[in-house]
Amino acid sequence: MTQSVCPVCLRVLDAERRVENGGTYLCKTCPEHGAFKTLVWAGDYAAWGSARAAVAPVNPAHAAAKGCPYDCGLCTAHEQRSCCVLLEVTQRCDLGCPVCFAKAGGGTDMPINEIEACFDGMLAMGGPFNIQLSGGEPTMRDDLEAIIRLGKGKGFSFFQLNTNGIRIARDASYIQRLADAGLNCVFLQFDGMNERAYEILRGKPLLQEKLNAVENCAKAGVGVVLVPTVAAGVNDDQVGAILEFACAHMPAIRGVHFQPMSRFGRCEVDAGRYTLPQLLADIEKQTGGRMKAADFTPGNAEDPHCSFSANFMQNEDGSLQRCGDGGCCCGAPTDASARARKFVAKRWSGARRTPRDPEKKQDVFDAFLDKLENQTLAVSAMAFMDAWTLDIERLKHCYINVVRYKGGKVELIPFCAYNLSAADGTTLYRGR
Repeated sequence: MTQSVCPVCLRVLDAERRVENGGTYLCKTCPEHGAFKTLVWAGDYAAWGSARAAVAPVNPAHAAAKGCPYDCGLCTAHEQRSCCVLLEVTQRCDLGCPVCFAKAGGGTDMPINEIEACFDGMLAMGGPFNIQLSGGEPTMRDDLEAIIRLGKGKGFSFFQLNTNGIRIARDASYIQRLADAGLNCVFLQFDGMNERAYEILRGKPLLQEKLNAVENCAKAGVGVVLVPTVAAGVNDDQVGAILEFACAHMPAIRGVHFQPMSRFGRCEVDAGRYTLPQLLADIEKQTGGRMKAADFTPGNAEDPHCSFSANFMQNEDGSLQRCGDGGCCCGAPTDASARARKFVAKRWSGARRTPRDPEKKQDVFDAFLDKLENQTLAVSAMAFMDAWTLDIERLKHCYINVVRYKGGKVELIPFCAYNLSAADGTTLYRGR
């Protein structure tokens, strides 16, 4: 048993994880809108793992009064400290993606004084965290360098740019300016190696611009993580091709982070549920077993059913071997969110080749470090919850937040709660 919400009215409901025909379904009944049954795990849910010990957030903004998910800010009942925080610097966008969780396209930019207040507020709530510059499309702003420098000056060491890549593809000088300001990573929307995926999920052909964006990031020395939104029957056949492309473009590409499509915001694509076990099976099948489902492990800081990850080293013959821990490998053993923050910053930042004297022959250890830095790919996935799949036990363990400045107060809201929307588009947080 757990709790969820009604997809129609967003009222909290008792819910049951029910195993049927080899899959796990979230089942709930609203007294007004009836019963709902949604596939959340195409496999043995319990065998994958259970929630680990967490570290409570610092200085929660709200008391737990109405109950989850109505008190987000964070509230005193939240169970996990923040790791990554999205800072939505604009609501403008140069695309109108049919699957945009932010329903971006209109709106304005966040004023720089509010951005500074958000940085200060996050420091008071346990920061510095890893910062994801998001939106809308953040590259619509011409002052991102100033925002990065402002945050770096306050002690935020890792900045990631969540982007469709269009401006980066067309203006190499723009990404160079961001790199000079201290940008660590580009989280590049990348849905496949054919135009069909982009035409359905983004509304227009974009493949060449994605390829150009990767090239320009490589020239600027900024690490790239490919971020495919995967929809069943649309681009789930592209999983292997994306991974092969990533392997062929290391160390410019540092990782691939799959995100099965969720139903919030603007969701105009009709596709069936695509769960993490299905994605794992597709990874193994479409890479011909070079990456195996058994290579991957659940996330360490969030609920294990939210994510998986693994690291792969590519050998000279093109073969892959799993290396190290796919999750978090540094930091205090009792603070999984801190380990996650440090691990992501290390693995997704631009490659740093091992310094050595060109007059001397590279020794075995230096050669290994060089290979580890430049021929290792981080492969991960995260399944965001929507009104049909929301599991409040999982939500309380969320460590990916959206920072909001409202009424002079800074709040941190779990990503899945912030973007939660009912079937008619009603939201609890976004746009309010």
